[in-house]
Amino acid sequence: MTILHTDIYKFSIPMHPFTIATGTMHYAQNILIRVHTDAGYYGVGECSAFPMIVGETQATCFEMARDFAALWKGKDALALEARMQELHAFTAFNGTIKSAFDIALHDLAAKAANQPLYQYLGGKKKDLETDLTIGIDTPENMAKKAIQFKADGVRIIKVKLGKQPEEDIERIRQIRAAVGDGILLRIDANQGWSFDDAKQALEKLAQYNIQFCEQPMRAHNDPLLPELRRSVPIKIMADESVFNHYDALRLIKANACDYVNIKFAKSGGILEAKRISKVCEQNNIPCMMGGMLESRVALTAFAHFTLAHDNIIFNDMDTCMLGHKTDPVTGGVRYKGYFLEVPDTPGLGADADETFLQQCEKVTV
Repeated sequence: MTILHTDIYKFSIPMHPFTIATGTMHYAQNILIRVHTDAGYYGVGECSAFPMIVGETQATCFEMARDFAALWKGKDALALEARMQELHAFTAFNGTIKSAFDIALHDLAAKAANQPLYQYLGGKKKDLETDLTIGIDTPENMAKKAIQFKADGVRIIKVKLGKQPEEDIERIRQIRAAVGDGILLRIDANQGWSFDDAKQALEKLAQYNIQFCEQPMRAHNDPLLPELRRSVPIKIMADESVFNHYDALRLIKANACDYVNIKFAKSGGILEAKRISKVCEQNNIPCMMGGMLESRVALTAFAHFTLAHDNIIFNDMDTCMLGHKTDPVTGGVRYKGYFLEVPDTPGLGADADETFLQQCEKVTV
């Protein structure tokens, strides 16, 4: 199956502002690609740039995508490892835009096999229940949002923190008081705390029955994670500290985390995400499937991947519900309440709406 050309779109999705410890996003900085082949069909991929975390923007992803597409012209689309190695050899890092190309290749491979992607990856159907995330705001506004979530049927709430410890403690105090004890709460500091702040916050937050805390400190403070983990009663999940399986193994060997959050925008896509999951499974470290601000295109890829990896026991697959003002996707996963239904059509089973794409900046390489 030979690659003919690739369409690259600035897949900008308007959204309500979403705030985490490191900044605020006003629109989803996404890229969508279609890799066309001589088999008569194309593979679809999407990524979402989150510059405060991965150091990539929509503009950098768009330019790198042009170079990647040129590298692949005339090459075999089904040689997945070789094609991705070409991208890694061409540039270090840039996992976000690489993930869109990786997803597109897997879409093509599963279509060629006439299988839904989860089956192609060796998976089977199972329940996928996602949390829903509350961005940083005043404690009062966050508690009101939590009440709305509960009324809408949300059973797992993820809360963004990472500001002053006392303010963050008050945020959780009000949220827990508002929703009661029946709602599962997990928190994410997005690297916002120092060691002392993290220790203070997590010691006091334990009384509110927190499932785990994601990424309490900056990744450069990873040497302090083992001590923090030993000294606080809340379990620690590594996120920004783990971009690849080498990162995962390093933290695991240091006894620095209880869980790992896998995101394609960090790993560069499915191939490296599989390696992260394998390392974690071999060391009895459960994982979560997470994302940035992707539409249901990439979200569908997340769900397929999760169905094929039993070590992923937590689902943070609410990316397109975090303030997106439109849903520019055809096919793909559907929400039944806060459970995800994955399509059984061959390949990814998701694509972009043509009307929406007509408004997007595009280049064909």
